[in-house]
Amino acid sequence: MEPPSTPFALVLTTAGTEEEAQRIARALVEDRLAACVNVAPKITSVYRWKGTLLTETEWLLLIKTRRALFSRVQEAVRRLHSYELPELLLVPVEGGEENYLKWLAEGTAPKDA
Repeated sequence: MEPPSTPFALVLTTAGTEEEAQRIARALVEDRLAACVNVAPKITSVYRWKGTLLTETEWLLLIKTRRALFSRVQEAVRRLHSYELPELLLVPVEGGEENYLKWLAEGTAPKDA
């Protein structure tokens, strides 16, 4: 049996320094745009940028949020990020542990709710 779709999503982005990753993560959680942000240290990214092949150390942010908040998450990341073009990918959550999803809903509810 297929798990039901949920209103939640995982948003992926990277940052060039641990300090930047932590600043973005804290801002998203403080503003209730994310219930949790995992910061995975020192990943290696290989990519092409403006015709040049690059290999860089980055910090991966796994942002747990609601799909409906994606545009606000995107806006906040762009504002806080040093990259000209930060990665912003939305991955829909198609299922999950019921109590965790309830916690995620509480963590992304408006402050006055």
